[in-house]
Amino acid sequence: MSSPATGEGAGNTEYGRKAFKRSKSHFADRITADGRDGWPVEPGRYRLVVSRACPWASRALVSRRLLGLEDALSLGVTDPIQDDRSWRFTLDADDRDPVLGIRFLHEAYDKRETDYPGGVSVPAIVDVPSGKLVTNDFQQITLDLATEWRDLHRPGAPDLYPEALRDEIDEVAEGIYRDVNNGVYRAGFATSQEEYEAAYRDVFRRLDQVSERLRDQRYLVGDTLTEADIRLFTTLVRFDAVYHGHFKCNRNKLEQDPVLWGYVRDLYQTPGFGDTVDFDHIKRHYYVVHTGVNPTSIVPVGPDLSGWLTPHHREQLGGRPFGDGTPPGPVPTGEEIPADHRP
Repeated sequence: MSSPATGEGAGNTEYGRKAFKRSKSHFADRITADGRDGWPVEPGRYRLVVSRACPWASRALVSRRLLGLEDALSLGVTDPIQDDRSWRFTLDADDRDPVLGIRFLHEAYDKRETDYPGGVSVPAIVDVPSGKLVTNDFQQITLDLATEWRDLHRPGAPDLYPEALRDEIDEVAEGIYRDVNNGVYRAGFATSQEEYEAAYRDVFRRLDQVSERLRDQRYLVGDTLTEADIRLFTTLVRFDAVYHGHFKCNRNKLEQDPVLWGYVRDLYQTPGFGDTVDFDHIKRHYYVVHTGVNPTSIVPVGPDLSGWLTPHHREQLGGRPFGDGTPPGPVPTGEEIPADHRP
């Protein structure tokens, strides 16, 4: 998620006032086992910078937890309210990231490329020794965590991108990305009625297809959790809180679709998913930052979150969340979601 809707550094007031276009990741180097891009996988060398408000960054949060990479890849969390200078480390002492020593994420971008003109987005992985941004390629980061970082996975980590299912995962994830992950933004930041209605139709057509797919199977691909489920979850968990109202995706709330509501509650209650979600950060970011959409910056009090912890009964469909593996351990100290930011 970059600072402006267009990814071009226009500032918070431009959200919803310019035609929306998802920027490509400008820094697409990969951190790999063989270090072919100059960035070898090394425990402790890199820092993952996220906003808990951002669905794209939340993918990396979930993957890191499920794979048990917390000790190998440290975590920096930004304030959910960024300003026109980019994501801020105002949640930390002295308003600085304690490891990188910077006040704004753009400083790591600037060290990599002077006068970089594009948006400063999360997730971002930063090389700690040099302070340089390595990658902001949100599509590739989680795939590499699942594959290239395998030697650093915890014992019992699930295979989130199994080779035999990759073609199907990629196909399912592409439709979800185009029509759901990105579709809600196209609807929310539309600048014409026609543009909005086209995006709205795409969102709900795809959600109906996904709902039908999940009616008789617990997970999107195969009988275990995969990358596809992570990518869908991070949009669904935000749907009723922000996309239904703020982005006008209001044909129905998620909780009105028994299949999708059961599915997303199943994931939320699975260790590694819900324990990364901060509903306070999510709501404050969208409603305060997007002043082009919500000029008053008033943050809704609702919705009621208690339903997230109710029984989902999806286990009756079978499936093994972690395959032959095990759930991740407790959330590391300092990474817990505050009690009043969750159900």
